[in-house]
Order: sequence, then structure tokens, then C-alpha cells
Amino acid sequence: MTDFHRQTTCQAPGDTGTAGRFVFERPVRFADIDNLGHVNNVRFFDYLEDARVAMFHPMRRRESGGARPGMVVARHEIDYRRALDFRIEPVRVELWVTEITSVRFNLAYEIRDDDALYVEARSVMVAYDVDNARPRRLGQDEIAHLKRFLVTS
Repeated sequence: MTDFHRQTTCQAPGDTGTAGRFVFERPVRFADIDNLGHVNNVRFFDYLEDARVAMFHPMRRRESGGARPGMVVARHEIDYRRALDFRIEPVRVELWVTEITSVRFNLAYEIRDDDALYVEARSVMVAYDVDNARPRRLGQDEIAHLKRFLVTS
């Protein structure tokens, strides 16, 4: 990961266990800005995707002889809270898991900095067998990885 895209993990506020939010620092690119002078609403989905891919990267291992694992987005919801203007400093995309079942999991996100919350979002992700083009069960290693970011309120 270059200095342009940095990722870290942090504990959820008040959490004393091992679960916490995944934090991805995302630069605001000039290309993200629309004619109103702020990040275009659709571009925020790119921010969510970049953070999600970085969080899932350790899960991308393929077991020999097994199905090629993938994830598909079944649903996105996004709430725009404040306009985000062009700036040099990156924003934080914080994401965490809110629910895990045998074939899907739910994510929550915030795009923010120390002073403002710009976006709140939610996604439903489904485990997917890429080779056979159908849903699959989450593997135990995937569930263990997801539980690192499971935050319930």
C-alpha cells in the first residue's frame, strides 16, 4: 500500500475486545469533484469500495482445489450528511461488520475526519462462488476475519 492509500485498524470506542473498526484513509482526488465544487454523490461509492477491498484483502487467499471465493454487493444504502470539498488531507473511511450469517454479512461505514461526518452507509454482502456463479457459504477463515471487525451496539 502506498502512502497515497493508507490503511489502519483501530478499536471501536469503548471496546475492550479484539473487534474494532477497519480504518482506511482515502485521498479526495480532483476527479471526484463535481461542478458544485464538492465530491459527487456517486463517487462516495468508490470510497466505500476502496475501503472494503482493503479490508477484505487478507481474505482473498484461494484454497487449492476449492471454489474461487468472491463477494458481491446485494444492497447499498447511503446517507449524505455534509458536503466534502476538495482538500489535500485524506478522509477516513471507517467500516465494521454488524451481522454475520452463513452466506452473508452486513457492513456499516462512516466517511469522516476529526471534525465532520460526511457519509453514513450500509451494505449487505453475499459470499459468492465465482467459478460456478452462485452464492456460497462463508468459510471459517472468512468468518474469523469478519469477526475481527464485528461491532454490535
